[in-house]
Amino acid sequence: MAVEAAGGSPATGPGPGATGGPAVVAEGELLWTPGARWVAEANVTRFADWLSRERGLRFHGYDALWHWSVTDLEGFWGALWDYFDVRSTAPYSAVLGDRDMPGARWFPGARLNYAEHVLRHERPGADALVFCSEGAAPAGMPWEDFAGQVRVLATRLRALGVRAGDRVCGYLPNVPQAAVAMLATTAIGAVWASASPDFGSRGVVDRFGQLRPKVLFCADGYRYGGRFFDRRREARDIAQALPGLEHVIRVPCPADGDIPPASEGESLWDEVLDHPPVPAEHFVFEHVPFDHPLWVLFSSGTTGLPKAIVHGHGGILLEQLKLQTFHMDLRGGDRPMFFTTTGWMMWNFLISSLLVGACPVLYDGNPAHPEPDVLWRIAQDTRATFFGASPAYVDLMAKAGIVPGERYDLSALRTVMPAGSPVSPQCTAWFYDHVKPDLWIATGSGGTDCCTGFVGGVPTLPVYAGEIQARSLGVAAHAYDEQGRRVVDEVGELVITEPLPSMPVTFWGPDGDERYRRTYFEDFPGVWRHGDFFKVNSRGGCFVLGRSDATLNRQGVRIGTAEIYRVVEALDEVTGALVVSLDLPEEHFFMPLFVALGEGVTLDAGLERTIRDRLRREYSPRHVPDRIIQVPAVPTTLTGKKLEVPARRILLGTPVEQAADRSAVADPRALDALAHYARTQRDYPLATASV
Repeated sequence: MAVEAAGGSPATGPGPGATGGPAVVAEGELLWTPGARWVAEANVTRFADWLSRERGLRFHGYDALWHWSVTDLEGFWGALWDYFDVRSTAPYSAVLGDRDMPGARWFPGARLNYAEHVLRHERPGADALVFCSEGAAPAGMPWEDFAGQVRVLATRLRALGVRAGDRVCGYLPNVPQAAVAMLATTAIGAVWASASPDFGSRGVVDRFGQLRPKVLFCADGYRYGGRFFDRRREARDIAQALPGLEHVIRVPCPADGDIPPASEGESLWDEVLDHPPVPAEHFVFEHVPFDHPLWVLFSSGTTGLPKAIVHGHGGILLEQLKLQTFHMDLRGGDRPMFFTTTGWMMWNFLISSLLVGACPVLYDGNPAHPEPDVLWRIAQDTRATFFGASPAYVDLMAKAGIVPGERYDLSALRTVMPAGSPVSPQCTAWFYDHVKPDLWIATGSGGTDCCTGFVGGVPTLPVYAGEIQARSLGVAAHAYDEQGRRVVDEVGELVITEPLPSMPVTFWGPDGDERYRRTYFEDFPGVWRHGDFFKVNSRGGCFVLGRSDATLNRQGVRIGTAEIYRVVEALDEVTGALVVSLDLPEEHFFMPLFVALGEGVTLDAGLERTIRDRLRREYSPRHVPDRIIQVPAVPTTLTGKKLEVPARRILLGTPVEQAADRSAVADPRALDALAHYARTQRDYPLATASV
């Protein structure tokens, strides 16, 4: 074991290879142990001390604390209310008025406001956030400007007739104006929803059209990969297609610095903000019930209209305070950054770091332009303390031989959170070998559904390769077998057996409650089924192994797609992979593997043999696909999640437009390639297959 560092003890390992590739590391290998000072200063330790002092509760280790948090729901969530000094203009009558799922009622009687809890951290002279864009140096936005704009914009929205419960939408990139607009909207009790301008107009109308917004914020365009993409036409099309829309506010993002004048029926951002300052003491937040709609997040929209998931003020407030404080270990002055767009829940997650007094780092642009490690340069220049990264991004770094720890000053960086897809042992080890040896790797997994992590980092526990440290406080996550029994050290369905405050209030729409129930509670009544494969080991470590509705089931053995991707995408020649299982008539089964390859690389007999041999050697013969097919790209959402279920439906004959929303797909060519294969292949009897 290495000498103890300030952050902890990095385990002695094989170290980086000469090319900067990932070290060979076994799943479960110890990579890092927190030092005594780190443990003592962790927020979760301070919370445990507070529970001992204020509640007379003493816990020996994190597992005991977690067990209490999921068995004494009233005690745990009531303690969080007091610990975080949640402000309410009316007292709650109970912590949990109704425990049944769906429909649990939290803190009935309380009246509060999410945005108020953000703006109470206003500190003159300090930056509220830092903004970076392609070709521009990072720039801080002082609290007095940020909070001042929120209050002015909220006042102007009220003057435009926006009231509590009205919807306000943003077609905006990840820029400060988006954060201001969201907080101004929620400060007056209106409901926020956003989409990134890289969405086409149809995808946006499919989302916003369900809400019938009163106000639309839209950008002229956005920059990506050194180019400017003009979206004024798309914005006009969206505005014209939204029934009941009364106001359009345009956020200029011109290609050449010239701001086009406002068109008929729209106002410019600066014109709307041209208003005398609104002092904090004169601004009145709209205090709303605990479960009053805060924002609407949308599912990826892979089948039919995207699900419009409604979250409440109080549930998101408490859940994000808990998550950011205990499982990200953020505190006032920290600078978290996570590459995201406004169309992904990670944007809401990042902006919510303001709740704990952190200063989020926003980036609008291509994460690999003008060089593939631009995010690490931003982390250096902004003195980021927390860095979020997807495993796909790590794979890009490893294959390019990039060692950020040698190129950049990352002395301020304390924590890295890989999230977005299953994390391999090599991915975990890569950060220690190529970034810093004394990092805390706080791998997380959760979902848009609850806008939080179900499992994640715990700063007082060791880090093991490929393993998520623990289940999050308050989250009764378990693995269920097919009979609905809890299993340990076995792969099962990820379920949550106790309610969470941030579970959706409903889905938007007249039949929202019923669709919500069918989505999560149909298989195990009264228990949330998330749709992921999940494993908890005997020490409490967690593994999220891909979508369970994309199961590979061979000869009665269930295979997680993540196992196949872990092997195939480690090959230098492979840039992406997607595998599906197809159950066909007369008990036939076909499992094709689609691979996207690097520039100039062709799938030949040698590469096919390498893929098959590695899968057979590292897992089993059941993991070897029936056919390997080269495609120009594998289908993923704009945030990088593989579209396994839509791919399966396309291969079974469903038309592309019914299987997936093109505007939600990073590269629509990937869908067309699958459809072409389904029409022309002769590997299985498509004509008689049932979807």
